[in-house]
Amino acid sequence: MNKISLQQAKALNLQKQLLDDSASLHGKDGVYLAIDKLGYVQIDTINIIERAHHVALNARVSDYHQQCLHQLQKDDRKIFEYWAHAASYLPMKDYRYYISHMQGKRSKYISSWIKGKKHIIDRVKKRVAEEGPLSGSDFEGRNKHQGVWWDWKPEKMALEVLFLRGELMVSERKNFRRIYDLTERVLPSGLDISIPGEREEKHFFIKRALGSMGLATEGDIDKYMHITGRMSRWLKELEESGEIVQIFIEGLPKKYFILTEDLAGIDEKSKGGKHKVHLLSPFDNLIILRNRIKEIFDFDYTLECYAPAIKRKYGYFSLPILWKGDLVGRLDPKADRKDKQLIINSLFIEKRMADMDEFLPTLAKSLKEFATFNKCDEISLIKTYPAKYQQAITMKLI
Repeated sequence: MNKISLQQAKALNLQKQLLDDSASLHGKDGVYLAIDKLGYVQIDTINIIERAHHVALNARVSDYHQQCLHQLQKDDRKIFEYWAHAASYLPMKDYRYYISHMQGKRSKYISSWIKGKKHIIDRVKKRVAEEGPLSGSDFEGRNKHQGVWWDWKPEKMALEVLFLRGELMVSERKNFRRIYDLTERVLPSGLDISIPGEREEKHFFIKRALGSMGLATEGDIDKYMHITGRMSRWLKELEESGEIVQIFIEGLPKKYFILTEDLAGIDEKSKGGKHKVHLLSPFDNLIILRNRIKEIFDFDYTLECYAPAIKRKYGYFSLPILWKGDLVGRLDPKADRKDKQLIINSLFIEKRMADMDEFLPTLAKSLKEFATFNKCDEISLIKTYPAKYQQAITMKLI
């Protein structure tokens, strides 16, 4: 039986997630390598600070610039948008493995909307074909009905249907607005778009997930890559072929899987040199599987922006704090763009650390860098828990 310590499991997970300080990623190539290694980077609309995809990449690419993401999508055609765990940027080379998902996109909401709307869908696609890339704002009309999908005007809904079915792709984003074009005009020439069989597809997603997480349960794999259907059969096949093996974490009852090639390289500690404090988005690939993070890192995280203010414990949009291979706290930031001030409404240091004298100045340095990333010149720290650290951190932020 293969068994590793909890510390080894953490170290492997962080290494695969490019958060162990050993990776040296820079520029546009670094942005692409991060997306490729992670399998996807989730896109989100909340902009109380820089949006989630930018925060995730900024945590991994030392000189991250948003323009790199735009260039990779629009100019280089090395990434594309579709649904993975959620709406995401994905490596273009993985496109063929999502075709069957596109062909099967017939949710009850879409199917019920499509009835009697074929003429709208055809008209929208015809306009894109004739006029070139268009956004939802290029179409007139407003739907007075309300509901999950009904808040959108018919033309915007048609664009989304065509996107989900793979007939349109997002050519680029302008001011975060999707610009759609015909799929055949977005896909780069020479890209393999042959549709894999079910076995090849499932094997691919399982190995993709394990390559990004290091080790994972069957449920982790399903949720990370948004694979539908039971995977027991496919996991067994990969075990029999020797590509993956079962592994257990000391003190945890669940069965995990790991790529065989990764088994020999497990270490207790980060391979990084100079330690950094990483501020992670609530939608970061490391954080998104909440139960997994609670089990492996003993970190209970809930995104509270959807809860009433009176019921929030940590704040509207708290960011987990990663330090020396562990999640040690969280902070609730807001970028005041008018006054160019990063407001830290609350900072929670939740784990006792023997190296607090090293942690606090490193945290302050990361906060300054995060403020610059959010185009802010000043930082205002409102509350710190425990309160005894408030003055020490504030002084280091000056």
